[in-house]
Amino acid sequence: MTEIITADRRMSEVIQLARTVAQSKATVLIQGESGTGKELVASLVHEHSTRANKPFVAINCAAIPENLLESELFGYERGAFTGAVSSKAGRFEFANGGTLLLDEISEMDIRLQAKLLRVLQQGEVDRIGGRKPIAVDVRIIATTNRNLSDCVREGSFREDLFYRLNVVNLTLPPLRERIGDVRILSNNFMAYYAEKNGKTLSGFAPEALSVLESHSWPGNIRELENVIERAVITAGVEGILARDIHIERRPNMAAAQMADAVERNWEPGQTLNDIERNVILQALTYHSGNRTHTAKALGISIRTLRNKLAEYRGVGIQV
Repeated sequence: MTEIITADRRMSEVIQLARTVAQSKATVLIQGESGTGKELVASLVHEHSTRANKPFVAINCAAIPENLLESELFGYERGAFTGAVSSKAGRFEFANGGTLLLDEISEMDIRLQAKLLRVLQQGEVDRIGGRKPIAVDVRIIATTNRNLSDCVREGSFREDLFYRLNVVNLTLPPLRERIGDVRILSNNFMAYYAEKNGKTLSGFAPEALSVLESHSWPGNIRELENVIERAVITAGVEGILARDIHIERRPNMAAAQMADAVERNWEPGQTLNDIERNVILQALTYHSGNRTHTAKALGISIRTLRNKLAEYRGVGIQV
C-alpha cells in the first residue's frame, strides 16, 4: 500500500480527502508543483477504491509526441497507418475495470482533448482506423503542475473537459509550505538509502538539518530525496554533516522577482520602493499570508518582513 509521510495539517487533509473520494466513481484532478507527490496520491486513490484489484495504468502526456499519444491511449487497427501490421489495444482498454492516470494532462493536444472528452461522456473508445467503438469502464485520475483554469482562459485546454475532470480537486501544497515535513522526510530518505547502500548512520548533525530546513525546495520532495541520497553516500560514520548537504542554489527569489518587475512592469514615476513593495505583497499572497515562508522565500529575515508590513499598514495598505 502507498504510504505518504507527513506531519503537515494541509497535506494530511488532502490525504484524508483522497481516501474518502476513492470510494466514489468520480474523476479526480490532482494539481501541484513538480515533485510534490501527485502520482503517489493517485496511487493512494486507486488503492482505496473498489477498483484496487483491477489495473492501474499510467501514461505521461508530456513525454509522448502527439501522434504517438493518440495510438497509445486509444489503440489502433491493422492497416490504420503505415507500420500498423497488427491491431493494438490502447491504455484505456488495458485499464478497463480499473484506473487510468493521465499524468501532465495540461500538455495534451487540444484535438486529443476532444477525443478524451468523448470517452468520459460515452464510456467508449474509438481505435484509430476502427469501425465501431469499444466500451470501457475506466476511472480517470488526471494530474498537472499547471493551473488548468488558467489554461482554459488561455485557450490551450477545453473548458468542457476541465469541468469533466475537475469533479474532485486535490491540490498538493509545495514542500516549502509543509510545516515539519523536511525533517521527517529527510530522516525517512536517510534510513532508506542507508539500508540500500549498506551503511549505518547515526542521523543528521544539527547544522545539516538547519541547512535543509532553510532551503525553499523549488524541486519539492524529488529534490529533497536526491539531496539526501547523495548525502548518505558521502557521509561518514559520524552521520550526515552540513558539508554532506549539496544543494543547487538558484537565484534569490526577491532579486529575480524584482528584476522581472523592473524589466516588465516599471512605469514612469514608479520608485524602487514601489517595486519592492509589490514583490513583497505578491510573495505574501503566494504563501497564503504565511510570514515565515514569505521571508524565507524572499531571502530576508522575519523581522525585516514585519517592519516592511508595518510600514505598509502605516500608509493605509491592509496586510
